[in-house]
Amino acid sequence: MKIIVVGCGRFGSELATRLFVSGHKVIIIDRVGEAFNNLPSSFEGRSVEGDALNPDVLHRAEIQTAGALASVTDNDALNIAVGHLARKIFNVPVVVCRNYKPSCRPIFETFGLQVVSSSSWGAQRMEELIDHNDIKTLFSAGNGEVELYEIIVSEKCDGMRLSEIYDHEECRVVSITRAGMAFFPEDDHVLKTDDIVHVTATFAGIKRIRERICA
Repeated sequence: MKIIVVGCGRFGSELATRLFVSGHKVIIIDRVGEAFNNLPSSFEGRSVEGDALNPDVLHRAEIQTAGALASVTDNDALNIAVGHLARKIFNVPVVVCRNYKPSCRPIFETFGLQVVSSSSWGAQRMEELIDHNDIKTLFSAGNGEVELYEIIVSEKCDGMRLSEIYDHEECRVVSITRAGMAFFPEDDHVLKTDDIVHVTATFAGIKRIRERICA
């Protein structure tokens, strides 16, 4: 996937590096050329110097064919503006923004933008939103050590038992919703396509679930 990262501070450089290592084509934008020094020497994505609100800069970053954009500067107003522009003007399928000041979070929500607040787990969380959009995070506890996830059962998992996709070490199944009705399942419950499974899990726990349902 082609992914644009706006902002090459420490946060943005970490996110861009994670996405590049995962095999994506990454283009990172920053208005200050020296900011690209934050990128490791192993990073082989593209860097574009300029203002991300300038359409010419976005065109140079190939936004027309981008599958996702993450605006992660330390300026909330800029992140909101870039995110809104990417969604409404360029129709980028996945847009994620960094929220720097908690007081600004309601503004992100007003614009309907997916948002990650600044924290030590932020870059990893953004990678999940972009790279694993089949599993949604609904709630984070603490600093993200435990999260509530929503999993929509695909045809690939139709007929599998619940116990086949998770274990009890770092995961707990909260509920399953089928045809609008929610219930508490047993481990031998047989999954059906389009079931909605809610689980609480650590990062390690949800990683194991992904490995099982995507294998």
